[in-house]
Amino acid sequence: MGTTLITPGVGLLFWMTISFLILLFILGKFGWPVIMKMIREREELIQKSLDEAQIARNEMAQLKFSNDQLLKQAMEERDVILKEAHLQSEKMMEETKLRALEESQRIVLSARDSINYEKLQALTELKNQIANFSIEIVEKVLEEELSNKELDKKIIEKRVSDFTLN
Repeated sequence: MGTTLITPGVGLLFWMTISFLILLFILGKFGWPVIMKMIREREELIQKSLDEAQIARNEMAQLKFSNDQLLKQAMEERDVILKEAHLQSEKMMEETKLRALEESQRIVLSARDSINYEKLQALTELKNQIANFSIEIVEKVLEEELSNKELDKKIIEKRVSDFTLN
């Protein structure tokens, strides 16, 4: 009895072999193609995912390059704008200095003209005062001389003689 459990009988081996061959035939006919098809689809899906990942990596590298280019371009534009602003500032400062210089020259010229005008007025007024003082002095001298009749006769005679001699 102990040997029958360890060694199978020929009939059992025969039916087990037939069952295995039928199972192998069914799996070969219906199971393997489906399993192989699923494995191929899975393999294609994995390959497609890897390709998409590579494309995404390439796109990211391109975007990074584009971002770097945009950043570089933005920095160049910023530098140009800053340079233009600096030049504009210098130009405005030069224009302001020029205007201030022109204004100061105009003020100096105006002050000189005003000083010359006031100087001429003062000289004219001084001449008028000197002329008035001279006339007053001459009037007083003449009054004094005309009050002295004898001196008058001598002066008149001298003038007449000088007139006739010339």
